[in-house]
Amino acid sequence: MKTPLKKASILLSLIVMATLSLKCDHKAEPEIIVSTEINQEETDYSIDEDVVLREPVVFITGNDTSSDNYYTNARNYFEQRKVEVVNGKYSLEEIINWLNNNADDLPYGEIHIVNKSNPFKGLTLETVVNGEPVTKENLQEINNEGKLPTLEDAITSNSKIIFHANGLGNNKELMNTLKSTFSANSSPKVVASAYYSIFNGEFSNHFLAKPYHVFYPTANSPGKVDLSKEIAKKYPNEKDINWHEAIYNETERFVGEAYYTQQNVPVKFELDYHNSDDEIPTFEIQEEIMDFIEQRTELYTEFQKLNIPLEKFRWSYKLKNSVLTIKGTSTVITILKPLIKPYGELQHIEPDTNNKRLYAMK
Repeated sequence: MKTPLKKASILLSLIVMATLSLKCDHKAEPEIIVSTEINQEETDYSIDEDVVLREPVVFITGNDTSSDNYYTNARNYFEQRKVEVVNGKYSLEEIINWLNNNADDLPYGEIHIVNKSNPFKGLTLETVVNGEPVTKENLQEINNEGKLPTLEDAITSNSKIIFHANGLGNNKELMNTLKSTFSANSSPKVVASAYYSIFNGEFSNHFLAKPYHVFYPTANSPGKVDLSKEIAKKYPNEKDINWHEAIYNETERFVGEAYYTQQNVPVKFELDYHNSDDEIPTFEIQEEIMDFIEQRTELYTEFQKLNIPLEKFRWSYKLKNSVLTIKGTSTVITILKPLIKPYGELQHIEPDTNNKRLYAMK
């Protein structure tokens, strides 16, 4: 008998698209390691003031759902600041083409890209039109195949590509790949925060918040009391949050108060046994599905990128012809702690993209 999955033709797809169920948004495990002792005077990303650059431009890269206004709030925020806003560009291909087609004598300065990303996998932004979402692997593949247009001379080393995407600042490998994608004759700076980017809050139009996560199999919640105990045990060094209160707060009721959001993370594996000598497995209980995934290196390696335990998913499977489909869904409760000034009047810290305590840069 042939070795399992070598003879088999395997179509493996790990699809992670998070849909927020509450007002606020969207690789965030383990706990983000970023100092919360913020010094707003500490800047490191400023550009050469002697270089004349074009005014900022903002790309809104998605549409809102009925239960969430993330993109609308971000659009309003930038429009109120008289920044040029570009709508309807949902892929890197479209963004690069727009930048090339609208270039003028001045090189671009700040290019903002707003994307309600999924911190457990990558961006919801597409690589090419109707293509795969932007991850390090997908973007490297597209770049190697030469499917993306090349940026022209309007990008210089003084240009800054600023991503407003939750937790992207933690994903150094993806940031490096994005930097390579936007580089031509010169390489721009790519900037992103490890925190969540919140627009149109109760007390501020734009602020950052630190996330804390706890998981459970979808439709099998242990209850908010047990979840608050679990998250308190998971983050023992966080003393400023009342976890039991936070997990019941849907909004920030006073400046700096922690609150929660919720999202589902689906996973899908497809294995085609059409040309395989292996017997197609069947499962009686959830544990058998988890054991099957864990024993298959190809599957488990991909799954581990989520940093969510197998047992935190609700698993199911179906067999159609020779194709075995395994699906899992985990619900993620995220407690968000807004960043506030450590001194003076109680206020949110301004999301200054020049502050290296708030934003990472490649």
